[in-house]
Amino acid sequence: RNRCLKKIKNRLEGIKLVSENKPVRIMFQDEAGFGRINTPKYCWTGGTRPTVPCHHIREYRYAFGAVDPCSGDSFFLVLPWSDTICMNIFLEQLSKQYAKEEILLVCDGAGWHKSKDLVVPENLHIHHIPPHTPEMNPIEQIWREIRTRGFKNEVFNTLEDVIDRICHTIASISVETVKSITGRERILSLL
Repeated sequence: RNRCLKKIKNRLEGIKLVSENKPVRIMFQDEAGFGRINTPKYCWTGGTRPTVPCHHIREYRYAFGAVDPCSGDSFFLVLPWSDTICMNIFLEQLSKQYAKEEILLVCDGAGWHKSKDLVVPENLHIHHIPPHTPEMNPIEQIWREIRTRGFKNEVFNTLEDVIDRICHTIASISVETVKSITGRERILSLL
């Protein structure tokens, strides 16, 4: 883990050297699937056995997100698939949102993050973390927060209801919440 952090820090310093006085930020990216299929979660009702709705309809939408643990800024899109085409849409929109900045975008090694068809805008610099290290990507904690706030023991009648809930739940997460969930000391020390 320390070696990975050192590589991220070195990459960040390299970007700062060539950024021509543009602000440089580090963001952590990932995507998560949300759908109509659900798994009952633990709940407490005060002594009686609760009844929890559940169904198995396999319809999903994917939230693509990037968070900045230092400022608490975040950027999310809900897209139909988790693939290279949707990753390209996400990168293009992220680049436009932060057009006056250079971004070191730290992400895992999913196939669409490394695809030969991936189009990386000029102000984005992708850095891959090692496989099987979700603890290195603090946005994983944001997905947990979204699932806890908006997707616990509920059945959705339509996929549109799922999308609405994703958007509402993401919008309810404040900058301060993002900072407190993702602002790990080892990450903040990179800056």
